[in-house]
Amino acid sequence: MKLKSYFAATVESAMNLASLELGPDAMLVSTRRTGEDARHMGEYEVVFAASASQEPRSLGFAGGSHGKAPGMDKLSDEVAGLKREMERLASALARSSAGVAKIMANADLAEAFARLVDAEMDADLAQDIVLRVSSQIETAHVPRTDWGALIASELSRLLPLDSRPPGANGKSAIALVGPPGAGKTATLVKLAVLYGLGTRRPSQILSLDTRRVAATEPLRSYASITGLAFRAIETPRAVFQALEECRSRELVFIDTPGLSCAELEESADLAKAIARHDAIETHLVLSASMKPADMKRMVQQYEIFSPAKLIFTHLDETETFGPLLNLPVRTGKPVSFLSRGQQIPEDLESADARTLVELVLKENQQGEDELRSTAAA
Repeated sequence: MKLKSYFAATVESAMNLASLELGPDAMLVSTRRTGEDARHMGEYEVVFAASASQEPRSLGFAGGSHGKAPGMDKLSDEVAGLKREMERLASALARSSAGVAKIMANADLAEAFARLVDAEMDADLAQDIVLRVSSQIETAHVPRTDWGALIASELSRLLPLDSRPPGANGKSAIALVGPPGAGKTATLVKLAVLYGLGTRRPSQILSLDTRRVAATEPLRSYASITGLAFRAIETPRAVFQALEECRSRELVFIDTPGLSCAELEESADLAKAIARHDAIETHLVLSASMKPADMKRMVQQYEIFSPAKLIFTHLDETETFGPLLNLPVRTGKPVSFLSRGQQIPEDLESADARTLVELVLKENQQGEDELRSTAAA
């Protein structure tokens, strides 16, 4: 098994180079934009895996189990782990090589795949979507010019959404968690104004962001301006008492501090208090401008809060939206709301498939009109 990187101006060009050199059995491992230090080599780096011409030599040790040098057991375990990893890669290569060859053999499908990857969608997810569309084209005899509409339809089908307003699922409290700078506080105010004041329902804002000096003041000011009730909570244990005292409120909006990796470990009590309360529905707030790898890491780290849904903010600060589909499809967590600016509450909207799919496929000029008609239907 060997890995090799190909640099080119487009993903499609890199795929063609790999196909010529490694043959149809090559497996696409990853794609990414090159950094500034390697930009002269090409706009994109595409990594492929291919089977080695010969099997790796077996590593053995003479003398049986006796007479092993110190550390031999550890080395043997590492070799065994390496062998298992190679077998896993070989299995993945066998499963995907046919699919990659099929995509690269068709110009329309290769272009569709390249556009999805260019939007920073995971390469394996993009491959799966394009192959599904290819099957539809073959079985239903759909014109290949309709690939844009078919991909839009497939993305809409895969994307989990749940944009019901706060309280619609029987839970009176909504808590927003997420990393620093994700826009939790601004999003919380938008939700409170839109679904609290806007529907004339008795509402309460609770802030758990008391670790930093004056951290609660912006939210306190928002609450004063809008006329919403506000209260700061000092300890995780006080969450239960505060919610009990807010039973007369139909909606409760809970703001939490932005936590670094180290702070997450120290905030286990806070996470448990929120995750275990039956009345709280937790949403993980992530900035759409984050790197895909950072998004994945945040989802894993904030799992201690047991978030049920995802909210994406700062949509106005990025031009690639593939990660907004990667996470919900991979994790099964539905997207609830989208935010693209600072206006309250105008810049908050319920998540819908049409908006997200159009963002991902916006550069597909050939299929834009088909996309709109398909998503609307």
